[in-house]
Amino acid sequence: MSMAQDIRTKFIQFYEKRGHIAIPSASLVPENDSSTLFTSSGMQPLLPYFLGTPHPQGRRITDCQKCFRSVDIEEVGDKRHTTFFEMLGNWSFGDYFKAEQLPQVWEFFTKICGLDPQKLYVTVFGGDQSLGLSADTEAVAIWQKLFAQAGIEAKVGERIFVFEARHNWWSRSGTPDKMPAGEPGGGDSEVFYDFGVGRLPVETISNDNNDADGRLVEIGNSVFMQYVKTDEGKFSDLPEKNVDYGGGLERLVMAVEKCDDIFQTSLFAPLIQVLETATGQKYADLPEETKRSYRIIADHCRSGVMIASEGVVPSNKEQGYVLRRLLRRSIVAAHQLDLPAEVIAQLVAPVCDFYGETYPDVAAKKAEIEQIFTTEARKFSA
Repeated sequence: MSMAQDIRTKFIQFYEKRGHIAIPSASLVPENDSSTLFTSSGMQPLLPYFLGTPHPQGRRITDCQKCFRSVDIEEVGDKRHTTFFEMLGNWSFGDYFKAEQLPQVWEFFTKICGLDPQKLYVTVFGGDQSLGLSADTEAVAIWQKLFAQAGIEAKVGERIFVFEARHNWWSRSGTPDKMPAGEPGGGDSEVFYDFGVGRLPVETISNDNNDADGRLVEIGNSVFMQYVKTDEGKFSDLPEKNVDYGGGLERLVMAVEKCDDIFQTSLFAPLIQVLETATGQKYADLPEETKRSYRIIADHCRSGVMIASEGVVPSNKEQGYVLRRLLRRSIVAAHQLDLPAEVIAQLVAPVCDFYGETYPDVAAKKAEIEQIFTTEARKFSA
């Protein structure tokens, strides 16, 4: 069993033991939702249940959702960004809240995954007085108690960071000022893992929480959906408070394997090995610019396989255009390595083999996807 499979299984089992019902991943291509091309977060398929519709499986839900973010295509090439990822999630629809959620997150990270508490940092919502939103002092107190149990004095500004809404708030529309009347939202609390390289934690975590090569990597985020915007532009409490947790599986693998380059983790090892064999060069020995080509091919081919497994084929519109863009960007990177365009088809089998047990449809379409990749490579190179 791979590290990713092990963590995925342990996460689902952890929450099942705590009364959550495990549901299957929704499709990467959203059903009955024309507002977006792909499912881009764990909560996206569950949005109706945050707005009051009872979930048929109950108030406690957990899953591992396939996600794709096309906005990250141009970012791929550094050692952190990927376009396809799996989002581990747990939800409480009007059941428990912060006092139960944060200790669960802590236990999973430190006890189940074995992460060193000294390597963890957290952020919380600092409030907005102009809108009547209070700072999340409750979350601060809970985190301080959890860290204290590990013998760590978690001071605000050193271990716990309090940020404004642009860092630690979630709603469909963004920050509170952009939300329409009647929309729910809430502050969140993020957990970061310290790889001990690069800039200091206080510098990294303050850099919009998105430093691709910084010292800290976000591994989990609990959103506390407790407010609704009023007609007067202020906020009142929702009748039921909800928890929306999401944690990227890929980033958690990085933390567990203590590897700050996602392309050197076990997740990407089978793909990197194909490219190493084709070029005769070891990824770890390469200059940064050459590593970028390896990363682009590995990420885009992995994403391409997962998208193609949903029945998408390369085209010039919608999901098909995104798939074509991924494959052609991979081919350009292959040419930079002096590799033939058809090399992208060699990466299909490792991806299908890796995800086949979890997502059987991926393995079942291996030959079909190889043909799609080969055809697109030949078209682009003609």
